[in-house]
Amino acid sequence: MEPEPEMATGQRSAGSVAKEPKAFECEVRPPLPTLQAELTLKAPGPSPLQGRPARHAEPLALRLPPAMEGPAEPAPRGKGPSGPSGSSGDCGVREAAKSTSVIWEQPQPEEAKATVRGDLTLQLLAVRRKSGLPDPNLQQALRGRLRLLENESCEVARALGELSARLLSIHSDQDRMVVTFKTFEEIWKFSTYHALGFTHHCLENLLMDQAFWLLEPDEDQETAVQVQVDADALRLAYESLLVQEGMCVCEVVCVYVCVCIWWALRVPKDSINDPLGGPVAPDVQLMAIGPALAIADCQGSGPEEMTFRSGDHIEILGAQVPGLPWCLGRHAASGQVGFVRTSLISVQGQASDEEERSFFSREGRFSEEEARQLLRRTLSTNVCTVYSLDTSGEAETQQQQEEEEMSPPCLNPEPQEILQMVKNVLEQCKSCQGCPKEPGSPGVHRASSGAGLPDTEEPSFCLDVGDDWADPEALGSQLLFLDAPGFQAGFQGLYDLSPPALSGVFGGFNDEEELVRRLAEARGVAKKAGLPMALARLCFLLGRLCMRQLKLSQARVYFEEALGVLGGRFGDLVLVAAVYTSLASVHLRQKSKEKCAQVVPKALALLLGTPSHGGSSEADSSLLTLALRRAIGGRSPQAEARACFLLAKHHARLKQPEEALPFLERLLLLLPGAAGTPGASWPMDCYLLLAGIYSQRCLPHLALSCIRVASLRAQGSLHSALRSAALVLQNSPRLPILPAQLAHYLRRALASPASSSGRALHGPIYASLAQLYSQHGWQGRAIAFMVQAVETDARLGGRTIVDHLVALAWLHVLHRQSPAALGILESLLEAAVATPDQEGLIANMTAVALKRTGRTRRAAEGYYRALRVARRLGCPRNEAVVLANFGALCLQTGAGGLAQHYLLEAVKLFSRLPGREGGPDFTRVLLRLGDLCTRRALARQARCYYEWAFLVAVEMDHWESQLLAVQRLCHFYSAVVPNEARCVVYHEFQLSLARRANDKVLEGQLLEAISQLYLSLGTERAYRSALEYTKRSLGVFIDLLKKDKEAHAWLQAGKIYYALRQSELVDLYIQAAQNAALYTGDPGLGLQLFEEAGDIFFNGAWDREKAVSFYRDRALPLAVSTGSREAELRLCNKLSALLAEMETPQEGLEFAHTALALSLTLGDRLNQRVACHRLAALHHRLGHSELAEHFYLKALSLCTSPLEFDEEPLYYVKVYLTLGDIIFYDLKDPLDAAGYYQLALAAAMDLGSKRAQMKLCARLASVYHHSLLDREMSLFFYQKARAFATELSVRRGHLVPGPPS
Repeated sequence: MEPEPEMATGQRSAGSVAKEPKAFECEVRPPLPTLQAELTLKAPGPSPLQGRPARHAEPLALRLPPAMEGPAEPAPRGKGPSGPSGSSGDCGVREAAKSTSVIWEQPQPEEAKATVRGDLTLQLLAVRRKSGLPDPNLQQALRGRLRLLENESCEVARALGELSARLLSIHSDQDRMVVTFKTFEEIWKFSTYHALGFTHHCLENLLMDQAFWLLEPDEDQETAVQVQVDADALRLAYESLLVQEGMCVCEVVCVYVCVCIWWALRVPKDSINDPLGGPVAPDVQLMAIGPALAIADCQGSGPEEMTFRSGDHIEILGAQVPGLPWCLGRHAASGQVGFVRTSLISVQGQASDEEERSFFSREGRFSEEEARQLLRRTLSTNVCTVYSLDTSGEAETQQQQEEEEMSPPCLNPEPQEILQMVKNVLEQCKSCQGCPKEPGSPGVHRASSGAGLPDTEEPSFCLDVGDDWADPEALGSQLLFLDAPGFQAGFQGLYDLSPPALSGVFGGFNDEEELVRRLAEARGVAKKAGLPMALARLCFLLGRLCMRQLKLSQARVYFEEALGVLGGRFGDLVLVAAVYTSLASVHLRQKSKEKCAQVVPKALALLLGTPSHGGSSEADSSLLTLALRRAIGGRSPQAEARACFLLAKHHARLKQPEEALPFLERLLLLLPGAAGTPGASWPMDCYLLLAGIYSQRCLPHLALSCIRVASLRAQGSLHSALRSAALVLQNSPRLPILPAQLAHYLRRALASPASSSGRALHGPIYASLAQLYSQHGWQGRAIAFMVQAVETDARLGGRTIVDHLVALAWLHVLHRQSPAALGILESLLEAAVATPDQEGLIANMTAVALKRTGRTRRAAEGYYRALRVARRLGCPRNEAVVLANFGALCLQTGAGGLAQHYLLEAVKLFSRLPGREGGPDFTRVLLRLGDLCTRRALARQARCYYEWAFLVAVEMDHWESQLLAVQRLCHFYSAVVPNEARCVVYHEFQLSLARRANDKVLEGQLLEAISQLYLSLGTERAYRSALEYTKRSLGVFIDLLKKDKEAHAWLQAGKIYYALRQSELVDLYIQAAQNAALYTGDPGLGLQLFEEAGDIFFNGAWDREKAVSFYRDRALPLAVSTGSREAELRLCNKLSALLAEMETPQEGLEFAHTALALSLTLGDRLNQRVACHRLAALHHRLGHSELAEHFYLKALSLCTSPLEFDEEPLYYVKVYLTLGDIIFYDLKDPLDAAGYYQLALAAAMDLGSKRAQMKLCARLASVYHHSLLDREMSLFFYQKARAFATELSVRRGHLVPGPPS
């Protein structure tokens, strides 16, 4: 067999304690008598389960969970996997995955056939949580998110890796993911996670955007993502992996048996296969507690066993565990305590979950101080501590626009109502002579400390090396303490015998041999003194020390002596359980089957049935493992859950959270069939403990999923909700804003029942929700929550009312409700409840609101008051913010020089602040100063400020500040001081920021811009770089379903291929662009795309004739049908010019006439002149000289007068020269031709072109000399031509009069 493949990233067993053998030998006897063949799994080595009947490995609780079962998935379509889900052949999932855009893990050819049946399809559905009906809107959003993840599936692969699955492909069109498994352990873990509900919420956290968590839908409208797994596909995957791990085909029939065996093998095997002897009959009985009735007579065989008669009443101590032959009880009549045979009694009551509740409540303790620390983290805003920088010039965020559309009006109170509430609260504060301090409230779970406990001390047992251990008087007090009949708190460390307890109890002993000798002396003293309980405890200690030294026989003697001394005394149940457990462990190690049959069942009854057993020894672990196997064999969910709980508790006591992990998972999986008290709260604490372990093991997706499942499945308290919020904050990605998932848990904290101390946290929770919604741009919701925070603080008498009112005013400023903010701030000043530093905050915020309402003078006065307060209190940061705000005010009034002065002073103060104290405000001030220098044409200074701001933002690692700075730098180097190289560098950095924030829209825009930058360089290497970025932008637009952007990207790629002279690809990409445009059904987009496609060839140097088909056959009909006369005119002009160059002037003549008619209709003189000029040129080429003359003169008549541009005389020169040539050569009229030449000469003189004047003078001299026979005029023009030639150094031979050529 080949070595086992490597596990998925970040995995450990979802229920593994020790590494399982890759192959094992197990004989499974058939449960049906008709089946004669035995199924044997053979591999080298001894069999851990040899001889065990099949029914031992078939517990009811270990069937595949109901979540795995369901209707078969519909047949996949398109590019998805064909055939049954996860079970296709060679042409199945893997071949289908090759056709998609994502293949996370490409199998090698040799393993494709072996693992294809191990593939599994996850069907993602968006449903309403309460009814289970599909939600089309959420399904569409889910599909869009899947489409984005098809090309970038790393995060999906990491999340599925934590679920122990390996991503193969994503099929967004079918809302599916295809995963695979390499080992049986991986699919077992995935099955466990899916049954617990983690797969649903893991993918929900990954696929849903922030708005999904911020919305507060009604209970009927609440939506969720559901992951469906086909049960048949899962079974085939199990079979495939079993075959892969070496089992023959016939053995796969018992796949469910093997699943159960696998769970049984997750814990270390015992030395004896079945120490209790014989098979375990299936027992569907539940764990029972309370009074019992004897149904038969029983004579105890020892003092520890109870003797009773049929009909006697017996009280069960602890619980009766199904599958165990013994339990502990007390005879109602005689009071005797002893072991009772479970087969001889009938118990009616059910076991309680008090022990589970106590343990998980203690492990999940979340004190009030921790809750306040959490709320301080979520309230880490500077609004109430430092001055706020005015950012009114910046654009509002997209979240604010979305919030205006979807925020219900009822959630946003009116400003007048808020102002009235503020006045009432301030009146209440004034009547109480200011806001009192919050009353100190003890936490629900306060950490234990000596100050809060009584001064009484428990007696303790401590022996020193200097004591005389052989003297009864010297040890008298210690032995009397040890002889206590019942359990005392001081005995716990003695029973555990852990290293810290040893050092405390036996101080000064470094040699265990010496300690054993001294304890043996004390044992002799206790025996002579007749102190049975002291003797039993000393024997137990000696036995445990001998076990530590691997002296098992000697340890057995001591334990048997302790058991004999106890003689049926059960006053100290912890001691009795510890003795039985240790003795059973020794018998198991020594493989004494007869002794095991006597001791092990009673030890198990004490371990599982006795509540609050505090043992944490290795013996407890081995026996609990055996108890778990018995529970699995007995098919009792309650017994199995009890064993899992005790094993988890055992490992938690030993600070081994990873070892406790599989048992916690199994315990939660068994809860539906093993629930004790309905509505119990401890499952919530169990889920949160499990989430904490996942967090410690760096499995954030599993941790978040576990928290989400806990909030939906279990009942919790306020502190459990806040603990959930703390875990969410710990496991969410590090972003500059709070994760939106916090909103759900903070709202649950408000809805949870709370004591008076818990209600004191409601105000900070409301404020935290307001801060969360404000950071995500939902200012209306934030205002509503902050109003509730103020009302709650006023009702409970909190001291943070003023801070919350200041924050409420700032939220109104951000929500563009400055008048409401002014009303709140003025009320605060009138009430005189603010401290001096708060007065400065209020003055600055008031000035910001006044500036936004246009009251400049009062705003300046407010800034001045705030500046005085900041300087008086010695706060340079606040002083810098006020100066920056003052500079912005000056800039608004047009005082640029004064604004620059104040901004420079602010920059000086910011630059002196230590570390990162300046925050994002420093970056914004530098950018504002750079903008001012740009407006004042100080490009060099502007560049310095922009780059300084960029460096400060990078040092702070603040994403938003970096984005603002790099955007300004991109604009600076593209528009102010063009520099293609630096522009590309900063665009690349901006692209990395967009990818970091997962902003696909911005990413697509930046890819387009970078492509254009490379394209403008004009080199082949630049063209290839532009092509790469264009293709990347194309992928983004396809994922975003932006068909218009997609079409333009296809066309841009075709344009680049045209520049690279790859004609085949040009046609291919243009065709793809046309298909994308036609898919939208928008004729305007199609018209634009067809025209731009023709422009590629029209503006190029080769294959220009291809433009005709795009213009004439595709774009022009669309322009006519849509009535776009401007586009029709533009196309006719291009066609007339193009056809004229292609030697088909007659065809171009038609389009030129159409262009002239359209330009006349539109009243466009410039296009009329262009059309007339083109008509003249076409008629000239066709030999229509008189028509050519007519249209040339028409074009000249449409020129502006007087001339507007310096280049216009050149046009007159060329046209008059052309007219002269037409008249002279075509119409044979030299006199009129001379007139046109003279007009051209006049235009050339106006143009100032001496060379053109020289040529025209020579032409006129020739015409007058040869055609008009006017020698005087000929000589005149000849002499002028010679003068220009001499000045231009032209040879005289070129000016000899001759007939015009």
